[in-house]
Amino acid sequence: MVENLAGKRAEMSTILVTGATGRVGRHVVQGLLEAGATVRALVRNPAAAELPAPVEVVQGDLYDPGAVEGAAVGVDAVFLLWPSFSAEGAEAAVKALTKHVSRVVYLSSLNVRDDQPLAASGVWGELEELLADSEWTFLRPSGFAVNTQAWAEAFRTSDVVRIPFPGAGRSLIHERDLAAVAVLALLVPQHIGQKYLLTGPEVLTQAEQIATLSTVTGKPMRIEALSPTEARQAMLALGADPTLADSSITYWSTLVTNPEPVTPTVPTLLNRPALTYQDWSEEHADEFLSPLP
Repeated sequence: MVENLAGKRAEMSTILVTGATGRVGRHVVQGLLEAGATVRALVRNPAAAELPAPVEVVQGDLYDPGAVEGAAVGVDAVFLLWPSFSAEGAEAAVKALTKHVSRVVYLSSLNVRDDQPLAASGVWGELEELLADSEWTFLRPSGFAVNTQAWAEAFRTSDVVRIPFPGAGRSLIHERDLAAVAVLALLVPQHIGQKYLLTGPEVLTQAEQIATLSTVTGKPMRIEALSPTEARQAMLALGADPTLADSSITYWSTLVTNPEPVTPTVPTLLNRPALTYQDWSEEHADEFLSPLP
């Protein structure tokens, strides 16, 4: 059973999880099962989902309102992870969800600002605005530690990591901490109406993150700083949307002099220290090492 800070126990529920096969979603699913909840997952390809047997897997796509509405029937709450950096299609999806369930825990972003119109905060603000009439909880995390898996190929195949703004400071959050807060918010009604700013316990520059991975893996790595133009071209070559590439580079540039904050929300809600980037690196070290011959 899950307890909130006041020690009140959550009633067990049926929870719909979107993004259930992703980096955060799998931990949300596991946490809900461990708490005794019934879990339903909306996935595009059930055959490849590889979710635990107790999970009710429903085939469908968030861009298909009919599939979304069908998946939402009979559930008590939804974990919503919007799969795009565009809000196109989100209004129909939210209407389909909230036709049957009012309780939504939405994975938003630390960058959403309450001192300006929500739509000015990009897709995350637009989704928050669409959910305004629901019983919402907004999770606003900093950068994800798991996104540094993007450097794994460089570690495995070379001795250099090429990145823009090595001095950009981030308070990376471990995906397990983010999922644990999501589970708490889904099962304990006292979290309705809360906006949680979620971060890791420390600020590390990108250079310091790479140094941590080097220490953990025993693989010395050099850093070559990419110019903004080079970084944009690299992102586009990997298939990134041009708008996302531009906004990401602009954001990273601000983090050199104005790093992401550290908030006490994770330890306060979970009643334990937040997991560190060192913790994450040790858990994922094998991904950064060349496979044995």
